[in-house]
Order: sequence, then structure tokens, then C-alpha cells
Amino acid sequence: MLTILGFAMIATFLVLIMLKKMSPIAALVLIPALFCVAVGQGAKLGDYVIDGVGNLAPTAAMLMFAIVYFGVMIDVGLFDPIVRGILRFCKADPMRIVVGTAVLAAIVSLDGDGSTTFMITVSAMYPLYKRLKMSLVVMTGVAATANGVMNTLPWGGPTARAATALKLDAGDIFVPMIPALGIGLVAVLLLAVVLGRRERKRLGMLTLDEALATESETVLVPAGVGGDRTRKNSGGAGTGADAGTHGGAEENADEDGDEGFKGLDPNRATLRPRLYWFNAGLTVALLTAMIMELMPILVLFLLGAALALTVNFPHMPDQRARIAAHADNVLNVSGMVFAAAVFTGVLSGTGMVQHMADWLVGAIPDGMGPHMAIVTGILSIPLTYFMSNDGFYFGVVPVLAEAGAAHGVSPLEIARASLVGQPLHMSSPLVPAVYVLVGMAKVEFGDHTRFTVKWAALTSLVVLCAGLLFGII
Repeated sequence: MLTILGFAMIATFLVLIMLKKMSPIAALVLIPALFCVAVGQGAKLGDYVIDGVGNLAPTAAMLMFAIVYFGVMIDVGLFDPIVRGILRFCKADPMRIVVGTAVLAAIVSLDGDGSTTFMITVSAMYPLYKRLKMSLVVMTGVAATANGVMNTLPWGGPTARAATALKLDAGDIFVPMIPALGIGLVAVLLLAVVLGRRERKRLGMLTLDEALATESETVLVPAGVGGDRTRKNSGGAGTGADAGTHGGAEENADEDGDEGFKGLDPNRATLRPRLYWFNAGLTVALLTAMIMELMPILVLFLLGAALALTVNFPHMPDQRARIAAHADNVLNVSGMVFAAAVFTGVLSGTGMVQHMADWLVGAIPDGMGPHMAIVTGILSIPLTYFMSNDGFYFGVVPVLAEAGAAHGVSPLEIARASLVGQPLHMSSPLVPAVYVLVGMAKVEFGDHTRFTVKWAALTSLVVLCAGLLFGII
């Protein structure tokens, strides 16, 4: 019964948000609450929610300070050279823009944090997508899929979980998977080319100057300490297309009904060119410490945000203005994470996750035992979408490995196969980072899901086939 109700709860949630009948934050709270009552455990709802919040609170706090940190870095101009380089490559060609999105997302994903990747990628690419009227779900879909492939890095999470669950060395799991993951990245780039050519056919191809001169629009420009102001952009040199979006201030223009291009003024008062190398060094040190796991990520971003604010904006009014500028993103993302805590808390607390996993494992025919690595790879695609990585790697993978061991299948093969579903996992409603992506890109989660799932699942299958071809799985 719990198995059926578990699948029904997930299906109900996905259907309602994809049909836009409920907002994700409301659906994440109300649907699990109703199903908790339906299974006769309504009296324990409070305990389940508290447990879920407790488990996700560090993630919410990390996201809060990460958004502030990278928001400040965007404000002070740290990423402007990267953005200009990407835009020079793109040249207002829709195909190049989509490919540039994939490349940028893959490069930034080296830090192992999805939220960081999405903040930088959207900040860099959103202005050009808006100006050329390109599909924003193409941007979110390509970025999420590229990040999903890179999420298999040993410090990204899944590989470490698989190694811990099966008592293996993370390097032994990851290093042999590199060729298959490389093929996965090539698949993402080919996908970007296909989607980019489709956008080019739909929109045509302009020079960057022609794109900027298409029409006069209101461009949002964040003032250094005095809040937001607007100016008219006639498309001259030095427009906001040269920089990323300003996450905290975008909403004002939308409230006025302006859906036009929004970007950062290259002459904005928040720029700190004299502190560029300090900010670059601080960011490299922060990412290095994150990769080396010198401290918990939450602590690193908390210290980094405090130091970045203090050095770049030593005056209290300036600091308050920068925090306020990014408050919308902080509230939206952290609120979504705590709402997701209700969903995961009920799913785990009621035992639905365990029953779903047991049912799926039990449904595998005995004749598939010698091919358990392939079974694991195929199952990882839907399971890592419908379950958290913790639930999958600590609850399901050990059972699959045990079943495979009985037929002579190495735990290493099971561990590698379990990584196959990560390109799709990064668009799961249970992944907090995806709400950073769709929130900053102003894309409905349901629209993102409808567009991305098929391409991400296809990428996962490409990785699986490559693993089989190279004899890795």
C-alpha cells in the first residue's frame, strides 16, 4: 500500500506543477501533508517535517550564503571578463549561445556545487537569451544536463555516496568512468548544437550590434547603495549585454510589466576593479577549500560572504544595500528548500521510499542477476529523479550490489552504473539547486521539467551505452 501511495504522491506532485495547477512551493507542502494523513500517520506529520527540515537546513543555509557571496562577486565585476569572452564567442548566433551555455555550465561545474554553477551560468547567459528572444527552457535544460554529467565528480556527491555505501574507493569508481562521462559531455554539446540550430532557424541570425539595436528597452541598473534605477538603452556600446543579470533586482521591472532585456551596467557603482585580484583569489581559495573539504561548505560560504561584503563594501549602508539586493533570491530558494523538506520528510518518515525501493528490486527477474550492472544503470535514471541521492545510494544501491554479488557482478561495476542517472537527477524536484536555476532564469518549474526530462534521460542512456562499450560497466 505504501508503495502505491508513494508513487501516487510523486505523480500527483509532478502532474500538478507541470499543469501549473499549483506552485512548486505549495505542492511540496500540501501534497505530502495530504498523503501523510491518507496513510494514517497524520499525527506524526510534525515529526516528519522537523526531521526533513533538520536534514535540509544546512543545505538551505549554504544556498543562502552562496547566493549572497556570488551575488556580491557578480556585483563587483568578477565574472564580467568571462561573460565578455563567452559573448564574443557567441556573436548573437543562437547556436553558439546554446553551445556557450553548455561549455560554461560544464566548466563552472568543476567546483562540484550545482547552485554555484547555475548562478554563474544564468547570470552570464540570461541577458543574451532575453535580448534575442530565445527559449529560456533551452538554457535551463542544457545547463542542468551539463551539470548533471559533471555532478559525478568525486567531490560532487554521488560518487562519494556510492563509495561510502559500498565501502569502495571513490577514485576506483570515478577514474574508469571518465571516458563514458566524456562521451556524455560530447552528447550534451551535440544536444546544444541541435537545439541551437533549431533556435537559429526560428529566430534567424543577427550580429550583436543588430540585436542590441532591435528596440529601445528599459534596462535595470542596480545602484551602488541607493537601490535600483532604470535607464533607456538605445543599443549603444557598453550595454548590459556585456554582463550577467543582477539576481536581486530583476523583479522590479517585471512588476511593471517589462519582460525585456535586463542586465548589469558595465559602469555600475558596485564595480570594484581595484579589488579584482583579491576577489578572484578569494573565490579560488574558497573553491579549493571546498574541493579539499577543509571545512563544511556551509561554513566556507558563510565566511566567504562575510569577508567579501566587508572588504568590497566596508560601509554599513553599502552592505545592507547588497544584502537587500539579493534578498529575493535568498528567500525564494531557501523557502523552496524548506518546502522540499516537507516532501522528503514525509516520503522517508512514512516508509514510502523504502517500500518503493524494495518493490523495484523485488520486481527484477532472477535471470537478470548476471546483468545487474545494466539493471542498476537503467534503474538509476528514474530512481535518482524520484528519490534523493541519499535515499538511492544508501537505500537502493547496497541491495542491488548484494543481488549482483550473488551472480559474480563486481560492486565497482554496480557503483559506476549507479552514476548513470545523474544528468536527469539534476532536474529532480528534490534537488534544491534546480530551484536556483529556474528561479534566476524566471522559468516555470513545470516548463523546465517538460522540456528537459527527455533530453536528460537520453544523455543518461548515452553514458550507460558508452560505459558498456568501453567495458567499464
